[in-house]
Amino acid sequence: MKRILVVANETVAGQALIDAVKRHTDQGEFQVHVICPQNEPKHGYVIHYSHIREAAENRLQMTLAQLREIGIDATGEVMDPDPYAAVMDALGEQDYDAIIVSTHPATRSGWLRQDLVDRLTRATRRPVEHVVVDLDSERDEALRTLVVANQTVGGEPLMKLLREKAADRPRRFIVISPQSGDPGVAGAHERLAHMLGQLEDEGLEAIGQVMHPDPFTAIQNALQFYAPDEIVISTFPETRSGWLRADLVGRVRATTSTPVEHVVTDVQEVPS
Repeated sequence: MKRILVVANETVAGQALIDAVKRHTDQGEFQVHVICPQNEPKHGYVIHYSHIREAAENRLQMTLAQLREIGIDATGEVMDPDPYAAVMDALGEQDYDAIIVSTHPATRSGWLRQDLVDRLTRATRRPVEHVVVDLDSERDEALRTLVVANQTVGGEPLMKLLREKAADRPRRFIVISPQSGDPGVAGAHERLAHMLGQLEDEGLEAIGQVMHPDPFTAIQNALQFYAPDEIVISTFPETRSGWLRADLVGRVRATTSTPVEHVVTDVQEVPS
């Protein structure tokens, strides 16, 4: 049985990469291992190291799930931020017959500016396939919907909207929960876990992450981590929503071309 090492970060869930792996596995029995070097965000917002790693883990899990959907049982791990060092470390632990490197197009790929593909070809003496993933053009399969909610997470108006979206066309939901509010981080994790359980029970594909306490910063980070196609922001009514008093929805709309939808949830509509 041959082994393939897949190297990808922000493009790890790209359809072009999934197709490339499938082409290899269609030729015989293969073991596939995906490594995801974590990156540093490009914008100047405050970033927690744990959030960067958790986002990389989430992207990796999305890819492994997509591979399982087409019958490929792959393994994966998040590794050193330097992709060259990550590959060499992986080869030190296990031998591989071929390497697939996935990047953004040349105009926006830091890995290509570092000449990563040629360096790996020379250093590893193994076939290295380069796959270009243009996330902006990959909108044919499932849309990525970024859901932003904290104390309203799991509320019925939000769940109803997500059900309607999933019925309209295939979607993958990324739920982020800024960790503000009482009782803080633990409460955010509990509410998020409850909502992910609700989505799973209804057959909807979703991942989640507790993120930076400031919702605007959390959204800017998530735009980099997950490249969503649309954003849904869930809040309490304006009379008790700090997010609305801070004009969160308007500020997000002013700083991104990604469509933003706002859903209001009353207190009595939130699960206890």
